[in-house]
Amino acid sequence: MKNKIKIIIPAAGEGRRLKPHTHTTPKPLLSVAGKPIIGHIMERIKDLNPQEVIIIIGPNGSQIEKYLKENYSLNFQFVIQEDPKGLGDAVYRAKPYFTDEPCLIILGDTIIDMPLENLLKEENWIGVKKVDDPKRFGIVEIRDGEITKIVEKPAEPKSNLAIAGIYYVFGSPALFKALEKIIKEDIKTKGEYQLSDALELMIEEGISFRAQTVEYWLDCGTPEALIQTNRYLLQNNNYFKPRPNALIRPPVYIHDTAIIENSIVGPFVSISEDVEIRNSIIKDSIINQGAYIENSLLEQSILGENSIVKEKPLHLNLGSFSIFETS
Repeated sequence: MKNKIKIIIPAAGEGRRLKPHTHTTPKPLLSVAGKPIIGHIMERIKDLNPQEVIIIIGPNGSQIEKYLKENYSLNFQFVIQEDPKGLGDAVYRAKPYFTDEPCLIILGDTIIDMPLENLLKEENWIGVKKVDDPKRFGIVEIRDGEITKIVEKPAEPKSNLAIAGIYYVFGSPALFKALEKIIKEDIKTKGEYQLSDALELMIEEGISFRAQTVEYWLDCGTPEALIQTNRYLLQNNNYFKPRPNALIRPPVYIHDTAIIENSIVGPFVSISEDVEIRNSIIKDSIINQGAYIENSLLEQSILGENSIVKEKPLHLNLGSFSIFETS
């Protein structure tokens, strides 16, 4: 039986901080711990059995649509955000799919580890987590667990509670009314229509939001963050088959089609399908489909699809179809 809830996943982001990888692969499809980012999100929401999952994609989002339809049997709707104007704009584009259903919003580049089943009740909440650099985030101020104010990337933060990329609104009509107001009145912060501004408007009108602590908020916005997220996820996603001429140090994820010879792999390495690794040592890295590595020592590196590395670099961030050779 379907739950009444509908889920919105904004996934149209350009992924500028993850170039060169996002030149060829949409950010939500970047691989981490053996699965695309958006695949990890799906694994965390599929058992909620929502009525619909509305995915906001960019003009080049057909790869995302193809991946989701091929791998998950949820009721998807795909909405193209051709001219992105901020997160508020992205969420507002899902309005035609709602009447009065509860709405769960999860950002398409964020993996949240928290039990959602018991949190989707008749109250609004925003996922939050304490951070060391609150100026980089949307920040909430709270009193007795209830949010009193939301500020997007404040110059002088009065709180260190950052919005962690997940929101639950039990009464979706009020959300879309607030979003419509900021768009019609052209209310922007840092040049964009912000979801946080619409939520702040709701709070000012007397709608209550609780601060829900998020224990594990896995950011996938930079190469360094992607490596850290890979490290965390592999602790519960260790998978490999032994190879006769290779030393594997768990936790790792190694696709069955990968060829590994005379090499040491791990810990914290993800290796996709059709990768070849020969005479190399690799740790704390993500190696994407079809990459070829020979005579190399790699650490904290990300190799794009079909990239080639020969000889001995220590730290690389190569996009798809790149070649690195020292000779």
